Amino acid sequence: MSKVELLAPAGDMERLEYAATYGADAVYFGVKNFSLRNFAGNFSIQEAEVALKLLHSKDKKGYVTLNIYPYSEEYRELLEVAHDLEAVGADAFIVSDLGVLHELKKAGIKTPLHISTQANTMSAQTIMAYAALGAKRVNLARELTIQQIASIQASVKGKVETEVFIHGAVCFSYSGRCAISDYMTGRKANRGECTHPCRWKYAVVEETRQGEYYPVAEDDRGLYIFNNKDLALFPYVKELTDLGVTSFKIEGRMKTIHYIATVVSLYKKIINGAKLSQKEIEGTLAKVSNRGYTLGFMKGGLVPEDYALDDNKPKATTLFVANVIEEKKDSCVVRVRNKIKAGDDLEVLSPDGTIKQIKISNQIKTQDGTTTGTVNNEDIIVLDEALKKYSLLRRLL
Repeated sequence: MSKVELLAPAGDMERLEYAATYGADAVYFGVKNFSLRNFAGNFSIQEAEVALKLLHSKDKKGYVTLNIYPYSEEYRELLEVAHDLEAVGADAFIVSDLGVLHELKKAGIKTPLHISTQANTMSAQTIMAYAALGAKRVNLARELTIQQIASIQASVKGKVETEVFIHGAVCFSYSGRCAISDYMTGRKANRGECTHPCRWKYAVVEETRQGEYYPVAEDDRGLYIFNNKDLALFPYVKELTDLGVTSFKIEGRMKTIHYIATVVSLYKKIINGAKLSQKEIEGTLAKVSNRGYTLGFMKGGLVPEDYALDDNKPKATTLFVANVIEEKKDSCVVRVRNKIKAGDDLEVLSPDGTIKQIKISNQIKTQDGTTTGTVNNEDIIVLDEALKKYSLLRRLL
């Protein structure tokens, strides 16, 4: 397969470091304002500068999201932020709004502009229109089939870069243009405040049968609109690469370092041509929080099985319990993220993608030299294991 970029999310500096360490070629993140993930943590301009220097030192790129739909009075500040980010080396801005695209070009911004999935781009004609307005890359709508993407690529390949969301949560609304969060909670999804009400459980009540609740689910021709399964397009990696897609994007700026490391590491292996069976891939993806997986529209359309009707709670086959913060010759220093007990059998995921099993000793050594039988979140311990920095420890459930 030809080279394709793997683009990973980061809600803060820790997640950015893990995304880069586990194989991302580029990382996208937001700043304090103008991002569609206001609750992801996000970066100040100073933090963005540090992040970009780190990425560039590893020969990786950093893309900044300016994908909010701004009000008229917000453009002055947005342009100031864009100029500041350009000055500290942003490799691209991800934008959704046509006005933002126009104003950034008008203001003389030279940083490449990428069109967000929020723009729900469905055709080669729209892609070329964005290119004419100055866009370097366009993220294709998640509602496209593989056949439609092939047709688009035949028209735009070599003229405009394209990007496909390869993995992650899917909005129940068209390309994420959601109004239900605003309606139910007053928090605007398209202003970066989404509360994910599509993940809540719903029922309907007939007006003459008060108190009798019916779940919002019908038969195979009915109302399957809530609680989408997560997108996992690993079977299409080779085909999309061969079609000339420039970048594979992973969703999840609010996800944990365990999620980011696991998913990025897996897709990097697949992109690099590792011989993994479907069972192995599905087993790896099951280790992180998920709602079940679907191929979405890629296969030609949605069916009832693409929605998690029976259970809307995230699930995983492992529990993330610790990460290595310092490596030594014959030991390592570990930050605890969930309870660990003496004698626990744990699985270790290393930055190179290898997995091995370890057993916690009968007495756990803390950083100050004492021993204990149980440690909890944020405790610092020392393990007699030569584990690499950034390695993740998890318990099989």
